[in-house]
Amino acid sequence: MQFLTDFADQAVVLPLVLALGLMLAVQGWWFGAIVWLSTIAATFAAVLALKLIFLGCAQAFGPDFAMWHLQSPSGHAAAATMLAGGIVCLITARAPLAIAGGLAIGTIIGITRLALQVHSVAEVALGVVVGLIGVASLARMIGQPPKLRLAPMAAVVVAIVGLFHGLHLPAETAIRDGALQAGIIAPFCRLDDPQARP
Repeated sequence: MQFLTDFADQAVVLPLVLALGLMLAVQGWWFGAIVWLSTIAATFAAVLALKLIFLGCAQAFGPDFAMWHLQSPSGHAAAATMLAGGIVCLITARAPLAIAGGLAIGTIIGITRLALQVHSVAEVALGVVVGLIGVASLARMIGQPPKLRLAPMAAVVVAIVGLFHGLHLPAETAIRDGALQAGIIAPFCRLDDPQARP
């Protein structure tokens, strides 16, 4: 399972996103490159914001919220969904195919996160949903792609995956530290008794 889940680690996803954006620009599709990078950045920012809110404000949500086991939406599931669906969108410009492709890959990565006991079902589901929103947004904004040279793009994907698969970025630790700060400074996260917060 670790082998599969590593395909959606930030160490693979971030260089892949940047490289594909560069490839779109090199092929002359600047609009596509800008929409690709900005949509993915917005999707990742949404996941980060949700992680900060849930990790930093969990106590403020009360005991009823705890039953959902929702503390940190799965960034791996969101990234896999967005990236896979986005690539399908770039190739076909068909939103239903892009959403189906993103859902399939996001679900596979989500299952690996569950098997590794890193996330709950709710956290994986939320990650996939955020990724699907990103895919749908990309499909809506990007329009009809020009004739792209897919062979060099595929070669870049294979090269990046080969180089970076198995590496891990320590993003979760930084996010948890940030969540602590967010929980302290965000007014809607403050409890009646500030001393009750760890």
